[in-house]
Amino acid sequence: MTTRYFLATNGVKLPLKLVNEIEPEALTNRNTFIRADYDDAGQLLRFDKLVYGDVELTHVYDYHASGALRRAEIVMLDEDPTVLDFPA
Repeated sequence: MTTRYFLATNGVKLPLKLVNEIEPEALTNRNTFIRADYDDAGQLLRFDKLVYGDVELTHVYDYHASGALRRAEIVMLDEDPTVLDFPA
């Protein structure tokens, strides 16, 4: 698994596209950023949007063997998780 860092998301289609990648060394100067975990094949598994050190939003993705999105779990601060299933 590889962890990467971004400044924003783009679009509304799941999995969300993360844009404006930044190096870990640049995090000390940021109040808001996205921490994302990718599998060895480069698929986005999870991301957390951090604001002043607190996780405000989390997306967790699972994929079919074909690579298509199977499931998305979305958790927003102080709200119940939303789970979306995508049949093969």
